[in-house]
Amino acid sequence: MSPYKPLAELETHSVENQPNPFEDHNLYLGDTALSEAVRFHGGASHTDDLATFGARCGAAETIEWSRQANENPPKLKSFDRFGHRLDEVDFHPAYHSLMALGLDSGVSGSAWTVPAAGHVRHAAMMILMNQADPGVTCPMSMTYACVPALRADPALAADWEPRVAAQSYDPRFIPAPDKTGVTIGMAMTEKQGGSDVRANTTRAAPLGGDAYSLTGHKWFCSAPMSDAFLTLAYTDEGLTCFLVPRWRPDGTRNAIHVMRLKDKMGDKSNASSEIEYHGAWARRLGEPGRGVRTIIDMVQHTRLDCILGSTGGMRAALAQALWHTSQRRVFQKTLADQPAMKAVLTDLALESEAATAIALRVAASFDRAGSDPREAAFMRLATPVAKYWVCKRQPGFVYEALECLGGAGYVEEGPMPRLYRQSPLNAIWEGSGNVIALDILRAIGREPESLEAVLHEVGSLRGANSLYDRHADALNDQLSPGQLHEGTARRLAQQLALALQGAALHASAPAYVFEGFCLQRLDPARRGLAYGDVADGVDQAAILTRAMPG
Repeated sequence: MSPYKPLAELETHSVENQPNPFEDHNLYLGDTALSEAVRFHGGASHTDDLATFGARCGAAETIEWSRQANENPPKLKSFDRFGHRLDEVDFHPAYHSLMALGLDSGVSGSAWTVPAAGHVRHAAMMILMNQADPGVTCPMSMTYACVPALRADPALAADWEPRVAAQSYDPRFIPAPDKTGVTIGMAMTEKQGGSDVRANTTRAAPLGGDAYSLTGHKWFCSAPMSDAFLTLAYTDEGLTCFLVPRWRPDGTRNAIHVMRLKDKMGDKSNASSEIEYHGAWARRLGEPGRGVRTIIDMVQHTRLDCILGSTGGMRAALAQALWHTSQRRVFQKTLADQPAMKAVLTDLALESEAATAIALRVAASFDRAGSDPREAAFMRLATPVAKYWVCKRQPGFVYEALECLGGAGYVEEGPMPRLYRQSPLNAIWEGSGNVIALDILRAIGREPESLEAVLHEVGSLRGANSLYDRHADALNDQLSPGQLHEGTARRLAQQLALALQGAALHASAPAYVFEGFCLQRLDPARRGLAYGDVADGVDQAAILTRAMPG
């Protein structure tokens, strides 16, 4: 036995029938559903880069970084030992290693710099990075998503967009012009309003030109060590968007005070905070009184990242379940060969691939929206639809995958508890279920072309599968006069999401995956309340072979 391996032969027993650690695997090349969807949506030119990134995300070293960053969460340093105000956050070195892995590889910046399929590339990288560590993807996501909002002011965009797109992680707490790359955060919600940002009380006093002084409290500010924040405050003209840098133009610290870090259920490697502006210097971004309109494009992009985060979290949990059950033996068979377990794994694999397919389809619409009005309309509605459904499916999915590992899945030494605690996040971030469902109604009412684009995609599959046709008919019934209102908004979100998942699978996955999805998710006679009730006709062997980590 190698001296570098732990002991397996003990005086009392031998350690056997245990799976090898799931590490040093290429998470991109080993995920057939993801790699095929990327190629289908025009991302073949990114294959080598994504393969390199997938190998790093699955490396044993990266897995150890994630463990260390979560077991040693960020700490707030409000003051130095002399009493000077600092408002800094200390991170474990592993956090910085993870941030460098993602930002240097282009998770945030490359969508805006590569010549083709930039958002598809970003989508794949976010799915992979979320499997490496989901906490650090929060600042990466906001940094990626800030670009459309920055473009509301060409002068600000000229200053900040190159720093965002630099593909360089620079952790130094110094003014942004002196850094090789930056991160951007958001500070929108307040205690009294939450999702109702128009209830905000933060005020902005003019200083001359586009400069303002902000005073107010923000109840949730993710990634407080970002180099700047997009935030909302009231001027005399109404609710307005601002860019608030950590440093004033004169090189002094801005009056952004971190009141405390949030003690969260999951997402431990990432710092989230409450902050106060005490006369903080800010630049107006966009038109006065049009703050929500300015920030909405950023929200749309972060909602895409919510879909991608949940897709990555589901794939991570599925990979652990498949890996464990394919090696653990009970009753003379591997767990994965036991009929009941095979059915559960098949159901999970279909759910994971459906999430991947719709996530990449939505990402592709971001790439095409600038040149194709129908894709722009599709993007407007499909993004909240997919965000609602995929994110809402994640917690139950991760629990079921955890159960596949039995007691080994419940102990903190393994990855499953962290995946489980993380799983509700994306359903809450950027609008919880009811907020998203109501936004879907608003999109349909204010931009009817968005519904037309989605229904065109659904209708293009007519005749491909009888169950899909019946689902499309039921969906049309829901859209009839009198059927669509706030009380039915969630039902509509679910039905639209299932229809779009089926369409995405039909386009980018093998026929047996599409047919299996229709049997499992679209048959009105089979509304299973738990994973594992698999319909006759589902090709379990083929689906599991396809889903197995390579």
